[in-house]
Amino acid sequence: MAISPHEMALAVPVSGFKGERVTINCEEFGALEGNIERVSEYGFTMKIAMNDQERAKFAAKLEWFNQVQNNVASDGREHKRIVPKNPHSTLLLADGSSVRCFVVDYSVSGVAVSAELEPKVGTPLAVGKVVGRVVRNLPAGFAVKFIEPQEPGHLERLIIQA
Repeated sequence: MAISPHEMALAVPVSGFKGERVTINCEEFGALEGNIERVSEYGFTMKIAMNDQERAKFAAKLEWFNQVQNNVASDGREHKRIVPKNPHSTLLLADGSSVRCFVVDYSVSGVAVSAELEPKVGTPLAVGKVVGRVVRNLPAGFAVKFIEPQEPGHLERLIIQA
């Protein structure tokens, strides 16, 4: 696999046709959608379909991933991060109001989200039905540490709430 913020080249056992719409599920980046641009003997290259804001977030994530792979940066996470199948959720704030959010990734101990909200570090809130506190601001959102570690089998169902 070779990837940039604009396209992805894949070696796959079954290919498609130029122009065909495809969805690729990557463990590191979640679902990526786009159209096949070129077909080769061993796979294809797809143009990744994203708006400018999504592409900027993806480029930052891709840069961080490359730094971790090349030992320039370290992944200090205690628990494995998972990208949800459906990233749309809701934040419940202490005053009872709610805000739509986009779940970037999650683990049993916390979640990274993007929302039209910039809470201060220490702010209590719930992501879906899981309560936590904001522990860090990110370039495109913020990180929440859960009050208690969660059971991995049901976590996605708990944090992804319409």
